[in-house]
Amino acid sequence: MSPLSSGLLGDLDPTSDRAVFRQIADQLREAIDRGRFREGEKLPSEADLVEHFGVSRMTVRNAFSILQGEGLVHAEHGRGVFVRPRPPVRRLASDRFARRHREQGKSAFIVEADAAGSHPQVDSLEVKEEKAGQDISTRLGSVRRVLARRRRYLLDGKPVEFATSYLPLDIARGTPIAEPNPGPGGIYARLEELGHHLDHFEEEIRARMPSPAEVKTLRLAAGVPVIHLIRTAFDTEGRAVEVCDTVMAADAYVLSYQLPAT
Repeated sequence: MSPLSSGLLGDLDPTSDRAVFRQIADQLREAIDRGRFREGEKLPSEADLVEHFGVSRMTVRNAFSILQGEGLVHAEHGRGVFVRPRPPVRRLASDRFARRHREQGKSAFIVEADAAGSHPQVDSLEVKEEKAGQDISTRLGSVRRVLARRRRYLLDGKPVEFATSYLPLDIARGTPIAEPNPGPGGIYARLEELGHHLDHFEEEIRARMPSPAEVKTLRLAAGVPVIHLIRTAFDTEGRAVEVCDTVMAADAYVLSYQLPAT
Protein backbone atom coordinates (compact mmCIF):
# COMPACT_ATOMS: atom_id res chain seq x y z
CA MET A 1 0.00 0.00 0.00
CA SER A 2 1.44 3.40 -0.94
CA PRO A 3 1.96 6.14 1.68
CA LEU A 4 -0.84 8.16 0.12
CA SER A 5 -3.38 5.37 0.10
CA SER A 6 -2.50 4.47 3.70
CA GLY A 7 -3.49 7.95 4.89
CA LEU A 8 -0.05 9.23 5.86
CA LEU A 9 -0.81 12.53 4.14
CA GLY A 10 -3.97 14.41 4.97
CA ASP A 11 -6.14 16.82 3.01
CA LEU A 12 -5.77 20.50 2.27
CA ASP A 13 -7.62 23.07 4.35
CA PRO A 14 -9.69 25.14 1.90
CA THR A 15 -10.48 27.69 4.65
CA SER A 16 -6.82 28.42 5.39
CA ASP A 17 -5.18 31.59 4.11
CA ARG A 18 -1.91 29.65 3.78
CA ALA A 19 -0.96 29.02 0.15
CA VAL A 20 -1.77 25.53 -1.12
CA PHE A 21 1.82 24.68 -2.04
CA ARG A 22 2.91 25.66 1.47
CA GLN A 23 0.24 23.40 2.98
CA ILE A 24 1.56 20.52 0.90
CA ALA A 25 5.13 21.29 1.99
CA ASP A 26 3.94 21.39 5.62
CA GLN A 27 2.38 17.94 5.33
CA LEU A 28 5.44 16.41 3.69
CA ARG A 29 7.75 18.03 6.24
CA GLU A 30 5.68 16.67 9.12
CA ALA A 31 5.68 13.22 7.57
CA ILE A 32 9.48 13.34 7.28
CA ASP A 33 9.89 14.61 10.85
CA ARG A 34 7.67 11.83 12.16
CA GLY A 35 9.63 9.19 10.26
CA ARG A 36 6.83 8.30 7.86
CA PHE A 37 9.34 8.84 5.10
CA ARG A 38 12.76 7.59 6.19
CA GLU A 39 16.22 8.80 5.23
CA GLY A 40 16.98 7.98 1.61
CA GLU A 41 13.36 7.06 0.90
CA LYS A 42 11.61 8.39 -2.18
CA LEU A 43 8.71 10.77 -1.63
CA PRO A 44 5.42 10.33 -3.51
CA SER A 45 5.74 11.31 -7.15
CA GLU A 46 4.42 14.52 -8.63
CA ALA A 47 1.63 12.54 -10.28
CA ASP A 48 0.65 10.90 -6.99
CA LEU A 49 0.55 14.23 -5.17
CA VAL A 50 -1.37 15.91 -8.00
CA GLU A 51 -4.00 13.17 -7.78
CA HIS A 52 -4.10 13.13 -3.98
CA PHE A 53 -4.44 16.87 -3.45
CA GLY A 54 -6.20 17.78 -6.69
CA VAL A 55 -3.66 20.44 -7.61
CA SER A 56 -1.45 21.26 -10.58
CA ARG A 57 2.06 19.90 -11.13
CA MET A 58 3.46 23.40 -10.65
CA THR A 59 1.90 23.57 -7.19
CA VAL A 60 3.56 20.29 -6.25
CA ARG A 61 6.90 21.44 -7.66
CA ASN A 62 6.68 24.62 -5.60
CA ALA A 63 6.12 22.48 -2.49
CA PHE A 64 9.15 20.35 -3.33
CA SER A 65 11.20 23.53 -3.88
CA ILE A 66 10.45 24.67 -0.33
CA LEU A 67 11.68 21.36 1.11
CA GLN A 68 14.79 21.44 -1.07
CA GLY A 69 15.52 24.96 0.09
CA GLU A 70 15.31 23.73 3.69
CA GLY A 71 17.76 20.94 2.93
CA LEU A 72 15.24 18.22 3.82
CA VAL A 73 15.10 16.57 0.39
CA HIS A 74 17.07 16.33 -2.81
CA ALA A 75 15.94 15.64 -6.35
CA GLU A 76 17.58 13.07 -8.63
CA HIS A 77 16.93 13.63 -12.33
CA GLY A 78 14.67 10.98 -13.75
CA ARG A 79 14.25 9.23 -10.40
CA GLY A 80 12.31 11.54 -8.11
CA VAL A 81 12.65 13.40 -4.82
CA PHE A 82 14.29 11.69 -1.84
CA VAL A 83 14.61 12.41 1.87
CA ARG A 84 18.10 13.67 2.57
CA PRO A 85 20.11 11.53 4.99
CA ARG A 86 20.85 13.01 8.39
CA PRO A 87 24.46 13.97 9.19
CA PRO A 88 26.58 10.80 9.34
CA VAL A 89 29.52 12.22 11.31
CA ARG A 90 29.40 13.33 14.93
CA ARG A 91 32.34 15.65 15.55
CA LEU A 92 33.22 15.42 19.25
CA ALA A 93 35.04 18.60 20.20
CA SER A 94 36.20 17.11 23.51
CA ASP A 95 37.88 14.11 21.86
CA ARG A 96 38.87 14.78 18.27
CA PHE A 97 42.32 16.23 19.08
CA ALA A 98 43.14 13.86 21.92
CA ARG A 99 46.85 13.01 21.96
CA ARG A 100 46.12 9.28 22.09
CA HIS A 101 44.79 9.45 18.52
CA ARG A 102 48.01 11.01 17.25
CA GLU A 103 50.03 8.42 19.15
CA GLN A 104 48.03 5.75 17.32
CA GLY A 105 48.91 7.42 14.01
CA LYS A 106 45.39 8.69 13.35
CA SER A 107 44.33 12.18 12.34
CA ALA A 108 41.08 13.65 13.68
CA PHE A 109 39.31 13.07 10.36
CA ILE A 110 40.23 9.37 10.30
CA VAL A 111 39.01 8.95 13.88
CA GLU A 112 35.65 10.51 12.99
CA ALA A 113 35.33 8.48 9.80
CA ASP A 114 36.02 5.26 11.71
CA ALA A 115 33.33 6.15 14.26
CA ALA A 116 30.85 6.78 11.43
CA GLY A 117 31.76 3.52 9.70
CA SER A 118 32.82 5.43 6.58
CA HIS A 119 35.83 5.27 4.27
CA PRO A 120 37.94 8.48 4.50
CA GLN A 121 39.84 10.02 1.60
CA VAL A 122 41.82 13.21 1.03
CA ASP A 123 42.26 14.79 -2.40
CA SER A 124 42.89 18.13 -4.10
CA LEU A 125 46.02 18.43 -1.97
CA GLU A 126 48.17 21.53 -2.40
CA VAL A 127 51.15 22.52 -0.24
CA LYS A 128 52.98 25.80 -0.85
CA GLU A 129 54.59 28.82 0.76
CA GLU A 130 52.67 32.07 0.40
CA LYS A 131 52.11 35.51 1.85
CA ALA A 132 49.84 35.47 4.88
CA GLY A 133 46.53 37.31 4.65
CA GLN A 134 45.86 39.93 7.30
CA ASP A 135 43.56 37.74 9.41
CA ILE A 136 45.87 34.72 9.31
CA SER A 137 48.90 36.88 10.07
CA THR A 138 47.20 38.38 13.11
CA ARG A 139 46.14 34.99 14.45
CA LEU A 140 49.68 33.62 14.05
CA GLY A 141 51.36 36.58 15.76
CA SER A 142 52.03 38.92 12.82
CA VAL A 143 53.93 36.49 10.59
CA ARG A 144 54.44 37.60 7.00
CA ARG A 145 54.67 34.28 5.16
CA VAL A 146 53.21 30.88 5.89
CA LEU A 147 53.15 27.31 4.68
CA ALA A 148 49.63 26.63 3.40
CA ARG A 149 48.24 23.10 3.20
CA ARG A 150 44.97 22.86 1.24
CA ARG A 151 42.98 19.63 1.00
CA ARG A 152 39.49 18.26 0.48
CA TYR A 153 38.06 15.48 2.64
CA LEU A 154 35.66 12.80 1.39
CA LEU A 155 33.61 10.12 3.10
CA ASP A 156 32.70 7.12 0.96
CA GLY A 157 33.61 9.17 -2.10
CA LYS A 158 31.44 12.18 -1.21
CA PRO A 159 33.11 15.54 -0.44
CA VAL A 160 32.23 16.72 3.07
CA GLU A 161 34.73 19.48 3.83
CA PHE A 162 37.78 21.31 2.63
CA ALA A 163 40.38 22.96 4.77
CA THR A 164 43.51 25.08 4.63
CA SER A 165 46.09 24.93 7.39
CA TYR A 166 48.48 27.88 7.75
CA LEU A 167 51.74 27.39 9.68
CA PRO A 168 54.63 29.79 10.35
CA LEU A 169 57.54 29.11 8.02
CA ASP A 170 60.10 29.01 10.83
CA ILE A 171 58.24 25.97 12.17
CA ALA A 172 57.18 24.15 9.01
CA ARG A 173 59.78 24.82 6.30
CA GLY A 174 62.04 21.87 5.57
CA THR A 175 60.07 19.48 7.79
CA PRO A 176 57.66 16.61 7.00
CA ILE A 177 54.85 19.15 7.47
CA ALA A 178 55.87 20.60 4.09
CA GLU A 179 55.50 17.20 2.40
CA PRO A 180 52.22 16.15 0.74
CA ASN A 181 51.94 13.30 3.24
CA PRO A 182 53.21 14.48 6.63
CA GLY A 183 53.01 10.96 8.06
CA PRO A 184 50.98 9.11 10.71
CA GLY A 185 48.96 11.33 13.00
CA GLY A 186 49.07 14.29 10.60
CA ILE A 187 50.64 17.69 11.10
CA TYR A 188 49.79 17.86 14.80
CA ALA A 189 51.90 14.76 15.45
CA ARG A 190 54.76 16.37 13.53
CA LEU A 191 54.42 19.64 15.45
CA GLU A 192 54.79 17.79 18.74
CA GLU A 193 57.81 15.89 17.43
CA LEU A 194 59.34 19.29 16.63
CA GLY A 195 58.89 20.35 20.26
CA HIS A 196 55.62 22.27 19.91
CA HIS A 197 53.51 20.29 22.36
CA LEU A 198 49.91 21.25 21.87
CA ASP A 199 48.15 22.86 24.81
CA HIS A 200 44.74 24.01 23.55
CA PHE A 201 42.67 25.01 20.53
CA GLU A 202 40.38 27.97 19.95
CA GLU A 203 37.55 27.66 17.44
CA GLU A 204 35.18 30.17 15.87
CA ILE A 205 32.14 28.71 14.14
CA ARG A 206 29.43 30.24 12.00
CA ALA A 207 26.84 28.96 9.57
CA ARG A 208 26.22 30.60 6.20
CA MET A 209 25.13 29.87 2.68
CA PRO A 210 27.94 28.69 0.39
CA SER A 211 29.66 30.57 -2.38
CA PRO A 212 29.39 29.19 -5.94
CA ALA A 213 32.92 27.81 -5.65
CA GLU A 214 32.04 26.03 -2.39
CA VAL A 215 28.91 24.53 -3.95
CA LYS A 216 31.07 23.10 -6.73
CA THR A 217 33.88 21.87 -4.48
CA LEU A 218 31.57 20.16 -1.98
CA ARG A 219 28.93 19.18 -4.59
CA LEU A 220 26.25 20.73 -2.42
CA ALA A 221 22.57 20.33 -3.22
CA ALA A 222 20.33 23.39 -3.39
CA GLY A 223 19.54 24.86 0.00
CA VAL A 224 22.38 23.19 1.92
CA PRO A 225 24.39 25.66 4.04
CA VAL A 226 27.99 25.31 5.17
CA ILE A 227 29.66 25.44 8.54
CA HIS A 228 32.66 27.77 8.50
CA LEU A 229 35.14 26.97 11.26
CA ILE A 230 38.43 28.71 12.02
CA ARG A 231 40.64 26.93 14.53
CA THR A 232 43.89 28.15 16.08
CA ALA A 233 46.25 25.67 17.74
CA PHE A 234 48.48 26.85 20.60
CA ASP A 235 51.51 25.11 22.08
CA THR A 236 52.40 24.97 25.76
CA GLU A 237 54.46 28.16 25.39
CA GLY A 238 51.32 30.02 24.29
CA ARG A 239 52.42 30.36 20.67
CA ALA A 240 49.89 30.01 17.86
CA VAL A 241 51.41 27.27 15.69
CA GLU A 242 48.60 26.69 13.18
CA VAL A 243 45.41 28.26 11.89
CA CYS A 244 42.99 25.96 10.09
CA ASP A 245 40.23 27.48 7.96
CA THR A 246 37.60 24.81 7.30
CA VAL A 247 34.34 24.81 5.32
CA MET A 248 32.05 21.84 5.97
CA ALA A 249 28.85 20.66 4.32
CA ALA A 250 26.27 21.26 7.05
CA ASP A 251 24.31 18.14 6.10
CA ALA A 252 27.36 15.94 6.78
CA TYR A 253 28.11 16.84 10.40
CA VAL A 254 26.75 17.14 13.90
CA LEU A 255 29.01 19.27 16.09
CA SER A 256 29.02 17.89 19.64
CA TYR A 257 30.44 19.75 22.66
CA GLN A 258 30.77 19.14 26.37
CA LEU A 259 30.60 22.31 28.44
CA PRO A 260 31.49 22.66 32.13
CA ALA A 261 28.71 23.64 34.53
CA THR A 262 30.94 26.08 36.42
